[in-house]
Amino acid sequence: MPADRLTLPTRRRWMQGTAAVLGSAAFAPALRAQPTSGGPVRIGYAMSRTGPWTPGAQVSQEPNYLLWAEQVNAAGGLDVKGVKRPVELVSSDDRSDIETCVRSYQKLMGSDKVDLILPPWGSNANFAIAPLAQRFGYPMLAPTALSRKLIDMNLSFFFSLLQQPDRMMGALVDMLAANGAKSVAIVYMDDLFGLENFAALNNALKKTSIQVVERKSYPLGVKDLSPVLRGIKDQNPDAFIGITYPPDTILASKQAKEIGFNPKFFYASVGTAFQLYRNVITAPGAEGVLGMGSWNAKTSPGAKAYFDAHTKRFEGKEPDRWASGHCWAGLEILQAAVAKVGLDRKAIRDHVAGTTHKTIIGDVRFTGSENTATPGTVGQWQNGEFEVVWPASVATAKLNPAKPAWK
Repeated sequence: MPADRLTLPTRRRWMQGTAAVLGSAAFAPALRAQPTSGGPVRIGYAMSRTGPWTPGAQVSQEPNYLLWAEQVNAAGGLDVKGVKRPVELVSSDDRSDIETCVRSYQKLMGSDKVDLILPPWGSNANFAIAPLAQRFGYPMLAPTALSRKLIDMNLSFFFSLLQQPDRMMGALVDMLAANGAKSVAIVYMDDLFGLENFAALNNALKKTSIQVVERKSYPLGVKDLSPVLRGIKDQNPDAFIGITYPPDTILASKQAKEIGFNPKFFYASVGTAFQLYRNVITAPGAEGVLGMGSWNAKTSPGAKAYFDAHTKRFEGKEPDRWASGHCWAGLEILQAAVAKVGLDRKAIRDHVAGTTHKTIIGDVRFTGSENTATPGTVGQWQNGEFEVVWPASVATAKLNPAKPAWK
């Protein structure tokens, strides 16, 4: 598959594939810096611009890749052990398809021999690409891979920035138990992401007295969850937990509102932390809804600067309050490693593995492939902002322990 070299204003066909998510902002600033010492640093990736993975990919990852490359080049280029070199992004649409994604990265690392790679979107794609990156010897800092199985593969070139299912589900259960929840109903996506989070959630619940009144899986592309939600409503649980993708998160929320299902705790992810969720459900409607989130503009001065730059660059399109921050943190880590050790990929790997990294989401440190410095967290919509509400050590606001009625 031919790759698009995003060194010129973005091509029309790419714009058409992402306009629904990123808006009509023209990606006019070129990604090639002014002439500096040395040739361009070629950085390759494949990303979903079409297909069902597109909403997540075009919120949490590709906009960050573009913004980062533009900022680096505007500053004179990427610091490669003291020498500034322009960044050239070499990319293509993986079409939300594993085989296309694998072929794209084989080409990037094999025949194209790019200097570095950036990861694709989602647990499934990362599960397929990580062994390939290991074989070719390319460090891979993944911001949207949520898979204990992937961590347990012990791939030395793979690093997962997100808190893993046991940490995220453990934090959620701790929060529910600490706030008096007695019963819970669960729906989950029937894929790697859903199954691993569901298993971690069940393990955490077994350590409590919380009763599980319903467990239901659903397939990718589900169009109607109302029968399941009606059945759950009849059982009147204190908490609803949806391990969902962005379209399903919105679907479950809209249909819960339609049938008047409003438990004390309503948790859904991924997608709850997206601006799109607030826009569709409305800020008053989203009030009190819980989901996966780890940061916002209050988290650190760097987070505020990043949030503002992203929102300005993409004409009001905000980063999400979960994986976007991890994506930017991964780019910060990669940039610092290249400045320290250059483009020797083994040296980059060793630097990433052996260093505590200062990032916009706080300290990041890896034990094997896992980021063990960032705790499991829970976020909640409050007054139009997705606040970190659990645990208290990283909270940007206090938990509202009783969701108001849908509006």
